[in-house]
Amino acid sequence: MRFPWQKAGAGPAASEKQAKEGGELAAVMKSFRGAFAGVGVFSFISNVLMLTGPLFMLEIYDRVLPSHSLPTLVVLALFAMALYAAQGIIDWIRGRLLVRIAGVLDGAVSGRVYDLLVRLSLRRGGGNGLEPVRDIEAVRSFLSGLGPTALFDLPWIPLYLGIVYAFHPLLGITAALGGVLLFALAVLSEMLAQKPMKAALESWQKRQALAEAGRRNAEAVAAMGFGGRLARLWQGVNREHVGDQQRASDVTGGFGALSKVLRLILQSAVLGIGAYLAINQEITAGVIIASSILTARALAPVELAISYWKGFIAARQGWQRLGTLMAALPPALPRLELPAPRESLSVENLSLAAPGGGRLIVQGASFSLKAGQGLGVIGPSASGKSSLARALVGVWPPARGKVRLDGAALDQWTEEGRGRHVGYLPQDVELFAGTVAENIARFDPEATSEAVIDAAQAAGVHEMIVGFEGGYEAQVGENGTALSAGQQQRIALARALYGDPFLVVLDEPNSNLDSEGEAALTRAILGVRRRGGIVVVIAHRPSALAATDAILVMRQGRLEAFGAKKDVLPALVRPVEVARRRPAPAAA
Repeated sequence: MRFPWQKAGAGPAASEKQAKEGGELAAVMKSFRGAFAGVGVFSFISNVLMLTGPLFMLEIYDRVLPSHSLPTLVVLALFAMALYAAQGIIDWIRGRLLVRIAGVLDGAVSGRVYDLLVRLSLRRGGGNGLEPVRDIEAVRSFLSGLGPTALFDLPWIPLYLGIVYAFHPLLGITAALGGVLLFALAVLSEMLAQKPMKAALESWQKRQALAEAGRRNAEAVAAMGFGGRLARLWQGVNREHVGDQQRASDVTGGFGALSKVLRLILQSAVLGIGAYLAINQEITAGVIIASSILTARALAPVELAISYWKGFIAARQGWQRLGTLMAALPPALPRLELPAPRESLSVENLSLAAPGGGRLIVQGASFSLKAGQGLGVIGPSASGKSSLARALVGVWPPARGKVRLDGAALDQWTEEGRGRHVGYLPQDVELFAGTVAENIARFDPEATSEAVIDAAQAAGVHEMIVGFEGGYEAQVGENGTALSAGQQQRIALARALYGDPFLVVLDEPNSNLDSEGEAALTRAILGVRRRGGIVVVIAHRPSALAATDAILVMRQGRLEAFGAKKDVLPALVRPVEVARRRPAPAAA
């Protein structure tokens, strides 16, 4: 069996090697030095070919018109056309090269960007963690546009100004002063645009977070009728973002318009001064036209750079943020592959806090389980049950203490290596856009039909899946929207059982199940235990505990009781029965 995602090959691997100086991004940029050098060479050739126009006009006015030589005109025209064609080809190659650099650069860091996206979301406890994706997109968009060509053309401004100065010092000084003014505008634009650009980014993040919250909770919003209030809240946040965006655009757009006006004034000034010098017979008419064209060409990159300054700032800020994130969340170092766990799960004095929070949710929990055991975790709401589940599978790192499989702490495994031995069904089930088979197989490019069907049968969903139109190749839709809540939960259970993991943690696995689904769940738990695995079930409904043999009771983040089910459950039920039998107090 070959799955659709296998055609694309294995996913991009994050680079583990960092540069000795400057971090990962510096190492990436160092690998592109040759490509950027090539762009520089093409820029040099292009800027030399840019002299074709001014020199052609110079020859027309100073050689062809005075001599009335038609053959000279034809030869010059043909030669100029050939040079223009060469320039067009060079510019086309340079543009394509920059687009390819942007694409390869994006691909070179895309694995790390996705790694940052996931780890950033875990560190923040969910929420909008798409900043790395947006930042690399800003870098790629800038490199694919005209902004970089302007930056590569800037170093050649002295060439044009030098030629103008060679025509006449006064013309050169005039053009140079104009260049200084335009450069000052670029620096001022940089200084004034940073603050509104940062504000626009922050308001964009607020708007995106509110939009995502509305999308995810659309049913609750519609059912309880507070969509209008959220819409007004959205309008306020959107107005803030639009205002910030307008202020940033006003700065960059205003300086862009000012630079264009200044360039036109300077070009006219060169024409006027040239006319004065020509009247005094210090230069020829051809020099006037050539100087005007060269001055415009010299200042065009500055004007273009100012026009694209907003994109340059966004790309630079995004690159800096990516570098900061990569330094704060370095790639996992290669580790020795540990043998598959087969014997025990132990929790040692475990304390937990939510990512980004300081308050301990679980405090001092200690217990151990042997292969073949099933543990039910019960307790009132907000007692720390789901937090404990996240720690057992390595999603939340302990604030104190350890979680060990066969004596090895979870942090001794790589994420991928640990994942092969862990199955997890979270309380909020999330499926990915793709086929049923892809979701069960955890998008494993080496998945086999046998492994996928074995997981489905272990979860008791094979018959349900083959009843779908398309069977295992049926699309589940974004977030599993093509399936009912119960179907999503049962397929997610099959995903948790894929590959026969040693530790299976199920958080409220029967919250959306009917009696048939609960019976399949019980058989699945017993199946894990029979093959020597360990199952931990967090539950409110007692039916989920039918296949467990041990109970752990949590209250206010602490372990209140732990032991065999036959011993713990009667001790919990007895005080409730006594309270029920106690006579009600007499009325006063």
